[in-house]
Amino acid sequence: MTDPMKPPRGENQDNLLRRGKPTLRTIANLTGLAVTTVSRALSDAPQISLETRERVHKIAREIGYLPDRAAQRLKTGRTNVISILLDSHQEVVGFGTSIMYGIAKALKETSYHLVVAPNFLSTTELEAAEYIVRNSFADGVIFTRTEPFDARVRMLIETGFPFVSHGRTEFSTQHPYVDYDNYAFAYEATRRLITKGRKKVTLLLPPRRLTFYQHLLHGFMTAVREAGASYEISEEITLDSPASAIRDYVRTRAAAPDAPDGFICPGEVSALATITGMSDAGLQLAEDYDIVAKEHSRLLTQLQPKVETIYEDLVAAGELLGRMLIERINDPETADNRQLIQTPQIVFPPL
Repeated sequence: MTDPMKPPRGENQDNLLRRGKPTLRTIANLTGLAVTTVSRALSDAPQISLETRERVHKIAREIGYLPDRAAQRLKTGRTNVISILLDSHQEVVGFGTSIMYGIAKALKETSYHLVVAPNFLSTTELEAAEYIVRNSFADGVIFTRTEPFDARVRMLIETGFPFVSHGRTEFSTQHPYVDYDNYAFAYEATRRLITKGRKKVTLLLPPRRLTFYQHLLHGFMTAVREAGASYEISEEITLDSPASAIRDYVRTRAAAPDAPDGFICPGEVSALATITGMSDAGLQLAEDYDIVAKEHSRLLTQLQPKVETIYEDLVAAGELLGRMLIERINDPETADNRQLIQTPQIVFPPL
């Protein structure tokens, strides 16, 4: 019985590769398939069986085959590029790396390549997206940190350009996105601090312009109102403030009357800055105050095990973003209204 993963009899792989750069014809000779079948298999055409597609992709990887992207673009009008617009904020440790790794996992068995376009190289976030669309630099785009009425979303919907956002908007027109349930995070974190006996809780919020500002605030306020708890929200610092500014604010506030003793931090950097500020004020974590933080890298758990955390899996989010965008590119009619919200992984130790 012939092994479908082995090349047919005849010229062996070494002889074929000695001829130079591997081509579709090289793969066709190794697999015994027609060149057109090889081409369609590499493009993941659904008409080609999964077994054949996997076999062709495997041999292409083994021989180092790379498609002629210029020729492909002339033939199909596609670039085989996915672009991600990354924000320059530093609050989340390894945010960009984790998101990109997840997207790369989703693209692994496809013909698509991931290209990073940092937002801060353009005057505005909208201009960064417009630049990609106007110059046809990608077949689809992924971006982060959405606003309620995000100009990028409006432009991409109007132009019909495929995209998926990491975060929601408030447009009546639905669009594909992957989002973390920040309402649930803030609600559960606040309830946890109140249950632990903290008398006054506070939440560090992102800038007001971002959609998840509203989700965090709503979850927080729902929990404090249900419990009748005392709270405060600072107008002086945000999640985007430098760690040194958060540290200094917390240290100063801790020395003043009626200071908070329970902190909700939506990221590791703000949690570590809070701990430093409280320590500078002579206060001890888990005795004088408590923190519940959102964690992405497991770094906080290793450095400060007394901080209780709720985990957000950014690699999984990136993989979902990549898969949804490929579906959106391949079948825009059925993918327009796909929406997915990730639920926080909440595991608190018993009191």
